[in-house]
Amino acid sequence: MAQDTDPSCMDLGLDGNAALVTASTSGLGLASARALAREGANVSICGRTESRLDETKETIEADAAGDVMARQVDVTDPDEVRALVETTAEAYGGIDHVVTSAGGVPSGAFLDMEDRDWYQAYDTLVMSHVWTLRAAHPHLVESEAGSVVSITSTSVQEAIDGLVLSNAVRRAVVGTIDTIAREWAPEIRANVVMPGAHETPRIEELIEQALDRGEYDSYDQGLTDWAAPIPLDRIGDPMELGDVVAFLASDRASFVTGATIPIDGGRTRS
Repeated sequence: MAQDTDPSCMDLGLDGNAALVTASTSGLGLASARALAREGANVSICGRTESRLDETKETIEADAAGDVMARQVDVTDPDEVRALVETTAEAYGGIDHVVTSAGGVPSGAFLDMEDRDWYQAYDTLVMSHVWTLRAAHPHLVESEAGSVVSITSTSVQEAIDGLVLSNAVRRAVVGTIDTIAREWAPEIRANVVMPGAHETPRIEELIEQALDRGEYDSYDQGLTDWAAPIPLDRIGDPMELGDVVAFLASDRASFVTGATIPIDGGRTRS
């Protein structure tokens, strides 16, 4: 079982820093925002659904040491992304850290995907990331602690059956981070985390879709199947990913850039 962590035992020196986390109303984006806020960072979150934003803001504020700002944003709209970045910078006097996350894309095999699925997946996973970083760069470069962490998936390193869009499209995010880690150095550090299976709404969605396709007889069977290939014999707690993101944003990771880090309980072999 995952061990509960006591936020008071960890001091990453993020107090008063400004962090922007995209697609942060659930799952791993939410966990990253919570971890940063616990460490004292002022955190800007966003999502598409206003009602979920209010609930998420309250969840983060419950154990936050920093301020939390929430804004309704469609990250596939470049104008809304730019407005989010500028609003965050105005509210907090700049931006020190950006965490890019994105909602999941449809599951399915290669021949199941239409052209529109590919274009939508590219906007969701890649262009939202590009627009955010392009708009945030002037603020990050002025910061003494500028960092970027992009949340992708272990699918960028080892293809996952039935997830062709994630397998193919997410790799562009890694290529982008590998590039800016060199182009934006030394002022800005940039890293990638590759989460494996964590107990998020996305895992629930994928299992439900597999149930609809007749691949499982029950939800519990699907959950057991996801955990089966993991050496630690369980799927992850989202906060285990969030804590790594907060560490990578901190000065404790000041010599870490251009890294692509699996957080998957040892599942990925390559």
